[in-house]
Amino acid sequence: MSEAAKSSSIMSAVATLLENYAAGKRNFSNANLANAQLQGENLKGVDLSYADLTQAKLSDANLRGADLSYADLSLADLTGADLRGSLLLGANLRQAALKDAKLEGADYDRNTHFPENFDPVSAGMQQR
Repeated sequence: MSEAAKSSSIMSAVATLLENYAAGKRNFSNANLANAQLQGENLKGVDLSYADLTQAKLSDANLRGADLSYADLSLADLTGADLRGSLLLGANLRQAALKDAKLEGADYDRNTHFPENFDPVSAGMQQR
């Protein structure tokens, strides 16, 4: 698939997600949103478990109470994102940008992978 086709496919997936979310749908488990541009979007309570969010741009997004269990968020930009109360069980956050992300009350487990030198306890997260 060409880069232009990949980009078009990602934009289509994002547009579909936002349209369905606005219509009240919350289950987007297993979604392929790698490289998605979702900066500042309100996705409160969304289920993105098992989703591919590799390199997704989620800065300043509202992901409060979202289920991101087993999602691949490696290299994702979560700068300033609101992840309070979210589920990050088994999530891959390796090399994700978490600067100024709000993580209080977010759940993680021993299978959650964080960026190097990130301390989930000091971020206010709770281990399950």
